[in-house]
Amino acid sequence: MGHHHGHRHDLGHADTHQHDEAEPRGTASRRTLLAAAAGGMLFTAAAPGSARAAVTGTAAARGTAALAAGGAARASLITQGTTLVHADLHNHTAMSDGDGDPALAFASMRSAGLDVAALTDHSGVFTLGGLSSSEWKRTGTLADAAYVPGAFTAVRGFEWTHALLGHANVWFSDSYVDMSLAPGMNAFFGWLDDQDAVAGFNHPGREVLRFENFRHNSAAHERMVSLEMFNRTDDYLFEGWSSGMTSPLVACLNAGWRTGLTGVTDEHGTEWGYPEGKGRSGLWVTENTRAGVLEAMRARRFFATRVSGLRLDATAAGVRMGGRLPFTAGDVRFRVDLDRGPEWVGRPLDIQVLRPGTSAPEVADVITTTAGRVTEFTVPLDTADGNWVVLRVSDPTRPNGSPGPTGHPSNDWGVAYSSPWWLQG
Repeated sequence: MGHHHGHRHDLGHADTHQHDEAEPRGTASRRTLLAAAAGGMLFTAAAPGSARAAVTGTAAARGTAALAAGGAARASLITQGTTLVHADLHNHTAMSDGDGDPALAFASMRSAGLDVAALTDHSGVFTLGGLSSSEWKRTGTLADAAYVPGAFTAVRGFEWTHALLGHANVWFSDSYVDMSLAPGMNAFFGWLDDQDAVAGFNHPGREVLRFENFRHNSAAHERMVSLEMFNRTDDYLFEGWSSGMTSPLVACLNAGWRTGLTGVTDEHGTEWGYPEGKGRSGLWVTENTRAGVLEAMRARRFFATRVSGLRLDATAAGVRMGGRLPFTAGDVRFRVDLDRGPEWVGRPLDIQVLRPGTSAPEVADVITTTAGRVTEFTVPLDTADGNWVVLRVSDPTRPNGSPGPTGHPSNDWGVAYSSPWWLQG
């Protein structure tokens, strides 16, 4: 299904020099934080090539600067009006099944260099202790205390938890719900419809019923804004495929959901924000406030990665990821800004153009590029082949730990996913 060869590629105009580099992998812990002399900024003691170093401090220092090491600047090279913020929207504490003191979580995430962070403890289920009403209030109190508009956005959330149907995070709601009041998908979506909130599908495919195989619910269509593609260290593109299940990405988007794509740590320990290699998200916000974060989530203007300090922005026919393309067929020009700072300049990467398939996504094209540049290419798209398209950034030298069909181009190591675009006539 679909077109398998795009047009020849004009690979942009930015720096394309190759650099041979070994990549040391630092494992410094939070306890090795060192106070820098200038500006009260904090750096982790890390191997020079490791990107564990991060900054904290004033809004001016954090707002548009690169991470202290291994990170890209926050301004897009291809769009204007928004700034990149690094986010982790899925974290647990001792208020549910995590190990850590909730009073320490937001400070840990801010000191790790995150700009946006959420606590999402489980709402109670029959076999797992979850949030009480007092703990829900405490989550809000902690988030309010940590919230510094313009510098650090702390968000209260929770994880609706069903052992068979799946788990779903909710952010920005005034209340929470558990299985006593929302024992199934319809009940959960009905509750969500009454909230001025957004929600997402977590670790899709881990629980056997997979949200009733992502059966679409029109009342929740706008509020279900995300699908986790990286959870902890796992790439969920082919989750369950080896057992005969459909790719969660294909199942969700083919069912009619309009979800962006996220990465999360799903932290259950005490190292909130610090483990390198776990999922995280990049949001393109007009301002780093709760209103700005909520607006970006509703616009699906975000991407999934499991690499700290990564900047990914992309347009298709001038429309940013997460948006709608106002046609049903045609040659579509993509522009991709992909950077992770000086450490990654020249690093070989692939951009895979994912399109709807039956059990796994089709790959309409694979564009070879390098980090630290703008890449441009043209691919023909047609709603006869399905109405969505996603860009997957990968490292072709490393294998996917959860591969799909033999020979599939996405059997390499995922670095990032853009949120989808949707074609509409």
